[in-house]
Amino acid sequence: MISHPESINGFFAYRGESNTSPNVGSVLLAAGVCLSLIAQIAEQIDYLRFMPPRTPENSRRWWTWMVLAGPGWVLFGAIKQVIGLFLAVYIIANVTDGAAIANQPVHQFLEIYSDIMPSWLALTLAVVLVVISQVKINVTNAYSGSLAWTNSYTRITRHYPGRLVFLGVNLAIALVLMEANMFDFLNTILGFYANCGIAWVVVVASDIAINKYLLKISPKEPEFRRGMLYPINPVGFGSMLIAAGVSILVFFGGLGEGLKPYSPLVAIVLALVLPPVLAVATKGRWYLRRTHDGIDLPMYDEHGNPSGEELTCHVCDQAYERPDMAACETHDAHVCSLDLSTDRTGEHVLPAHP
Repeated sequence: MISHPESINGFFAYRGESNTSPNVGSVLLAAGVCLSLIAQIAEQIDYLRFMPPRTPENSRRWWTWMVLAGPGWVLFGAIKQVIGLFLAVYIIANVTDGAAIANQPVHQFLEIYSDIMPSWLALTLAVVLVVISQVKINVTNAYSGSLAWTNSYTRITRHYPGRLVFLGVNLAIALVLMEANMFDFLNTILGFYANCGIAWVVVVASDIAINKYLLKISPKEPEFRRGMLYPINPVGFGSMLIAAGVSILVFFGGLGEGLKPYSPLVAIVLALVLPPVLAVATKGRWYLRRTHDGIDLPMYDEHGNPSGEELTCHVCDQAYERPDMAACETHDAHVCSLDLSTDRTGEHVLPAHP
C-alpha cells in the first residue's frame, strides 16, 4: 500500500470480472464461504482447556483472553480474510492472467514480496509462510478432528480405538482433498460445509443464550457423561439436522435458483429459532437423564472452576479429575467417563431419575 497507494482505491472500486454493480446473491454466496470458518470457534475451545483457573486476582485478564481466544477469534479471521481479498484484487488488476492465480496464497505472497526484495528471497519467504500456515492448519485439524471423531465413534460403537486411529483418518481425508485438487472446487466445498457449520454453531449459541439464560429450560452447567444424558436430545440434534438439511437443500437449488444464494441465512434463521421452539415443546425433558452423578464431592471450586480433585476409576485404575467421574451403579466406587462410554452391558451406568 505504501509503494502502490492507488491499490487502495482500486480495491474499493473493484466491480468484479463482469464490471457490474454488487449482486446480493453473489455477496451471500461469498459470505457462505467466509462463514464456513465459523466452526473454528469450536476448535478454539480445545485450546481454552489449557487456560489457568479463574480467580479474583486474574479475573479481568482471564475473561479478556477467553473472549479473544474463543469467540473473538472471528475478529482475527475477518482481518485475514480482508487482507487476502485485498491481495487477490491487487493481483487481478496488476498481474497478467492474475484471475487464475489470485486465490492461491503462494502467488499472493510472491507478488507482494517481489516488489520489496530479490526474487529468490521473495520465493523463499512465500514458500516458508505457506508451509507454516499449512502445518498450523493441519495440526489444529488433526488435534481437534481426532477428538471429535473419537468421541462420536466411542459413543456410538462402545469401543475406544484411540485417537491415533482418527489422526490417520483426518490425514487421509486431507490427502484425498489435496490429490483431488480441491482448489478447483473450493468454493463449492466451503459453501456446502458452511451450511453444516453455521447450523451447528448457531444452534449451540441459541441454546446457550435463549434456552439456558432467557428461558432457563436448558441446565446451567454443561454435561457430557453417559448416564447423565439421554442418547439424543431433539432440541439440539433435531434443530441442527433441520437447519442444516433445509439450508443444504436450498444451497443445491432444491427450493429454486432464486433462493439458492440465501442458504447461509436459512441456516442461521432456522438454527436460531428452532432450539427455543423445540425446548418449549418438549419442556426440556430430554436435556438430563439424571440431575446427580452419585458423588457427594463438589463439582466446582469456590471460584466456579471445575474441581481439580482426583478420583480413581475402579475399572481402569486411572486417576481422573472430579468432573470426569460418576458413581458406579454396581460397585461402591467411581468410574470415568471413558469407561462409561465403552460399557457395552451398561452395568456401570446409573439409572435414570423418574
